[in-house]
Amino acid sequence: MSVEFSLLELASVRINETPCDSFSHALSYAQAADSLGFKRFWLAEHHNMQGIASSATAVLIGHIAGNTQQIRVGSGGIMLPNHSPLVVAEQFGTLASLYGDRIDLGLGRAPGTDPVTSRALKRDEHAAENFAQEVQVIQQLLQPSQPQQRLRAVPGEGTEVPIWILGSSLYSAGLAAQLGLPYSFAGHFAPAHMRAALKRYRSEFRPSARLEKPYFILGLPVVWGETEAKAHHYATTGVQRILALFRGEPMWMRPPIEPSQLNWSASEKYNVEAFLDLAQVGDELQILDGLQQLREELAVDEFMFTIDVYDKDLRIKTLSTLAQIKTHLR
Repeated sequence: MSVEFSLLELASVRINETPCDSFSHALSYAQAADSLGFKRFWLAEHHNMQGIASSATAVLIGHIAGNTQQIRVGSGGIMLPNHSPLVVAEQFGTLASLYGDRIDLGLGRAPGTDPVTSRALKRDEHAAENFAQEVQVIQQLLQPSQPQQRLRAVPGEGTEVPIWILGSSLYSAGLAAQLGLPYSFAGHFAPAHMRAALKRYRSEFRPSARLEKPYFILGLPVVWGETEAKAHHYATTGVQRILALFRGEPMWMRPPIEPSQLNWSASEKYNVEAFLDLAQVGDELQILDGLQQLREELAVDEFMFTIDVYDKDLRIKTLSTLAQIKTHLR
């Protein structure tokens, strides 16, 4: 079975631009991915983060789905501690009613923000403890309703929007396995537990009405350049953002710089490189080789890429290159 290629988008805001600009860039990016045959285009959920505009995830999904043709559009993910399960079911039921069987519902357990912002979102600070139960509530609300059912998602019931478990831990892997759901691992920012999580997911998987056997998406960063040197130069945009995250600074998308200009400490360098451990940075052949190795080692069903480069035209060119790479993956 051939591997699928998909994308995760954060609606990143370039320095001196606005969220409106980032939404325009995201749409052009999604339309290019649609025309090139990418499988999915998922949008993240982050709050109170300067430089990341994907906070109203369901709204952005509607914008992208309404202006593309075939690509599946979904959440990567809805951070369930921030939301009522009923509202999530209604929102994604609405999206499915508008755009048919092109909508995915990826659910995550992390709040996607800091404690102060979590309180501002008016959710219980212990909501993450109810994650498994709330996932099952959403599953039920998206199924055809039963005669005596008191709580119904309208729209939502009967749409059976596909649910995915997102995570970066053994817990999320175990839950996906227990519920017989597909699993997407956040290797683009937390690669450390990837192999252990995948092992648990596959070993504990229980077939379900949704899925007969495990299905695994691996998220990871990709930076392509015509040469290896150019790729590493372009990659400094993402490095600057991660440094800003660790330092508690705004995460604007900044132009690439020379590595010598990064001005990071030894510990910062270590932490950033650990964060980016799965990143594929290089020319076309190097990226092909890296993905092939991961495919062979892990039997990945689908790769989901984040492409943190400053030049929006370079992002589109990277998609074309990835589409070529896909034809050579075994």
